[in-house]
Amino acid sequence: MANSWRRNQQIKIFTPKNLLLFISTSLLLLIFLYLTSQTQQSQNPKKPLKSLKNPIFNNPLIKPFDCYNSPQAYPVIASIVEGIKYPFLFSLSDFGNLPEKPHKNIQRVLKGKPFRKPDISGTVQELLEKMKGKKGIFVDVGANVGMASFAAAVMGFKVLAFEPVFENLQRICEGVYFNRVGELVEVYEAAASDHIGNITFHKLVGRLDNSAVSAIGAKLAFKSNEEIEVQVKTIPLDEIIQEEPVLLLKIDVQGWEYHVLKGASKLLSRKKGEAPYLIYEEDERLLQASNSSAKEIREFLHSVGYNHCTQHGTDAHCTKTN
Repeated sequence: MANSWRRNQQIKIFTPKNLLLFISTSLLLLIFLYLTSQTQQSQNPKKPLKSLKNPIFNNPLIKPFDCYNSPQAYPVIASIVEGIKYPFLFSLSDFGNLPEKPHKNIQRVLKGKPFRKPDISGTVQELLEKMKGKKGIFVDVGANVGMASFAAAVMGFKVLAFEPVFENLQRICEGVYFNRVGELVEVYEAAASDHIGNITFHKLVGRLDNSAVSAIGAKLAFKSNEEIEVQVKTIPLDEIIQEEPVLLLKIDVQGWEYHVLKGASKLLSRKKGEAPYLIYEEDERLLQASNSSAKEIREFLHSVGYNHCTQHGTDAHCTKTN
């Protein structure tokens, strides 16, 4: 009777011993799969962004910044940008100098809000939407962390960006990955100017913005921040852009605008219909810090055919009417 009772008893599958064996086996399997994948990645490393293999501009004077091999900034925080018709993600790793005063966008993320939209993002999308169907690129001089570049790229436009500050280049590279626009955005670690060479650049410690060629211009808005000097490469836009059509040219370089425009004389001298729509920052204080003026810029633009400029805050929008 005892043996008969044992034969009829139901077998318990989920015993503590069986569960422990199952969990141990699963962990070993996961570890094996992980090690196998790591070995395969080391033997077959990820391919670089397509844009690095097939640059928009193949110029022997300067090569595009290699986002694939650039060290990543940490920590990385990304969020959608608010109020944009064509959405894109923005990466920000700057918490500010003081722990109790983090960057305003970090504060927004902690509250569950999207990143605050800079005016330039909306402006770029509004202008480029009117140009859809036309052949041409967007040139972003003083790209900073890429707010204008990505606004254009997510619309499908090719972007040529110039940014000399390495920390900003890291943010641009992160945005390239987040927004999947590696084939559209080409960035150069250089300051656009009116000559080829090098120049002393003044960078603010603890700030992603407001660095400038002029030391006065760099510290004009943030006098309490430490300023350091770095050497950056300079190159005129005319040395990079030859026959390629340009739809929109945006320049925001903290007072160095006149020198950028002078280095783009050939581009700006194109006839109406082929010359780019121009946006540049026209802040008299910053211009004077770089030994130029709004009057000097307007006279130069008139000489190359830009005879219609309107003011939008501290930005000037210029086109050719004839």
